[in-house]
Amino acid sequence: MKTPLLIAAIFFTGLTFAQEKKSDTAKTKNIKEVVLTKQVFKKQSDRFVYDVAASPVTKGNTTFDLLKQTPLLSTTDDKNLKIAGKNNALIYINGRKTNMDVESLTQFLKNTPAENIQKIEVITVPGSEFQVESSDGIINIVLKKKMSDGTNGNMRMSNSQNKFNSSQASFSVNYRKDKLGISGNLSGGENIQAQSYILRNGTDLVKNESVGDIDDPNKNIGGYLNFDYQLNEKSNLALSWNSWANKSYGSSVELLNTLNIYKADGSLDKTDLTRSSNLENARNYNNSVNLNYELKTDSLGSKLNINAAYLIYKRFQNSDNRTLVQRPSGSFDQLRQNVIQEIPQIVNNFSSTVDYIQKFKNDLTVSVGGNFNATQTDNDTKNFFNFYDTSGNLESTRPDLNHFIYDEKIYGAYLTFEKKFSDKLSGKVGARYEITKSLGTSEIPDQPMQEFERNYNNLLPYLSLNYAINDKNNISYAFSSRMRRPSFWELNPVKNILTQDNYTQNNPFVKASSTYNQELTYMFKNSYFLILNHSYFKDIITQVPLQRDIERDGTTYRQLAYIRTNFGDKQEMSAMLGMQKTFFNQYLTTNFNIGVQHNINKGTLNTDPTTGQVFDTYINNRESSSIVIQTNNTIRLDKKKTWFLGVNYFYVDQQQIELGMLKNLMSLDISIKKNWNDWTFALNLEDVLRTNIVEIEDSQANGTYNYIRNDQFNRGGTLSITYNFGNQKVKKVRDIEGASDAIKSRTR
Repeated sequence: MKTPLLIAAIFFTGLTFAQEKKSDTAKTKNIKEVVLTKQVFKKQSDRFVYDVAASPVTKGNTTFDLLKQTPLLSTTDDKNLKIAGKNNALIYINGRKTNMDVESLTQFLKNTPAENIQKIEVITVPGSEFQVESSDGIINIVLKKKMSDGTNGNMRMSNSQNKFNSSQASFSVNYRKDKLGISGNLSGGENIQAQSYILRNGTDLVKNESVGDIDDPNKNIGGYLNFDYQLNEKSNLALSWNSWANKSYGSSVELLNTLNIYKADGSLDKTDLTRSSNLENARNYNNSVNLNYELKTDSLGSKLNINAAYLIYKRFQNSDNRTLVQRPSGSFDQLRQNVIQEIPQIVNNFSSTVDYIQKFKNDLTVSVGGNFNATQTDNDTKNFFNFYDTSGNLESTRPDLNHFIYDEKIYGAYLTFEKKFSDKLSGKVGARYEITKSLGTSEIPDQPMQEFERNYNNLLPYLSLNYAINDKNNISYAFSSRMRRPSFWELNPVKNILTQDNYTQNNPFVKASSTYNQELTYMFKNSYFLILNHSYFKDIITQVPLQRDIERDGTTYRQLAYIRTNFGDKQEMSAMLGMQKTFFNQYLTTNFNIGVQHNINKGTLNTDPTTGQVFDTYINNRESSSIVIQTNNTIRLDKKKTWFLGVNYFYVDQQQIELGMLKNLMSLDISIKKNWNDWTFALNLEDVLRTNIVEIEDSQANGTYNYIRNDQFNRGGTLSITYNFGNQKVKKVRDIEGASDAIKSRTR
């Protein structure tokens, strides 16, 4: 498969330079096209800017669809966005970080029309003024600004068909009158997230296999309400409220488990069949309110920004996990084990930030600020294990109760200097200092209370330089140091049961990890770019697959546990070559990326730090090199710009990750769109070739192996209708970065 992909890459590159040469020859006849191309995609001092206001890909699309077609951005699971194929992406809107968990944010972006977006900024290495974790990059969505009073809005409805049918709808409205602006959004939908699994693990003597399906029904509803009032010419006051709710009742897991035990000579000794039948009900709520005050202190753009915010996140989850054995009749209806779980989580957070930007006439900008976050999480987990004898009678019951409370306070301050030395050279230097004080307490009946204390003091430097060699060539360099604190759910020492011998274990002992990023970027004619990147991760927070033999009823079984912990160090080195350009008098708009990535993993583990249980040693001291290809193309089919065809494709080569070797992924997506007055009709077909299926495989020197195949049924189609109404010149409500935004991402 790699050979035709490389041929395609060479073809696209050849077409690009041939078209570029042709346009240079006739530039006096096509000045308008050349100017537009230069404005669409460009590199600023610390970010890439994609101006989509006049792009044909915007109208009728959702915000998520538009992000997937933005240069440097990609997704392999239609949920998590990646920057340059590797860095996690945090979503900002007008400089304000969104505050939803991954599932809620994905649904929100898929229900939000993209017509009102002016540009998309991609910040691959964020500066010291941003509160981000690890190697996370930032996607800042900048909305159009309208200048007159009035009301406008849009409505969107869509229906999708994958394995199951789903529907979504959204309504947005903006109102402005004199000094007052109000904006609101309400969106929601229903879907069933379907997955199928093949899980294999074991040794030459003991082999497990679990095969089956997971069906997770979801109902979502949420939105936002923003008020912005201009107190005078220099100051504004804003209040925003965001809410999202999810209900997932009747989520089911049905797996057939096969245990094969072999003799020393390799012949089959015994086969044991069981069925895992799990039923789960869950619901969560995410509500936040933010008050913002902004004061402009001079005519150069200096300003003071103050935020205070409160967040409450609640998740309630209960499950009934059953292991069933086969009767002589062949039916699986006799209990071997039954686990009843209650796993609630409540997060309360108060946050505040103060930022001041001082601009000077000599092109110097000084930014200084600080933040304070106080968070408490309450996790009162209740598990009850019921064990049954060979006749199906209840033999014993074992409770597993743990009330885990986690308190955390973060104090942060930053200082940055940004200077434009000349029309060609500019730079930015800064540092963030953070103090983290945290205490976790675990209360287990009839045991002494345990305390887990974690305190960090971190100095995180940042540096960037940008040099415009001439009007066609630009080069920039950035360095950043960051830390990644564990998410709140990762610290809760809860065990999630999948099968009788397969579970995940979280860990209150997880400590923060550190990341060091370097990036060198070259840009040519605001259309072509080369990005070289190196990232070093220390004490990575991840899941580690550990296995061991256990005895039960005189039989040796193979237990597999995914343990959440710090697992060694990792390096990532990558080179990406790309372009964003229009051809043939704007009949074809395309962006194309091709890159090479090299991963170096170093980690060893054999003990669960939460329970002290010893497993077979798991070693991941491996390297891998892989290629990544992505191309997004929009073809205008008529002169009136009403019909458009979209053809998008990505390919990710196999690469070594913490769990093993992730095999290659690819997807071909096709769309057709019709614009008619204020209406847009679109049909999107995703993963047409049904090749976007996750497979991970690992084998150890000690004979242990592990295999995962996860099919999320990505192939499907979506039919959508969008209608824009009202005065399209309404000025958008000022959108402010909330004080608690950095905390909210850790509720994921």
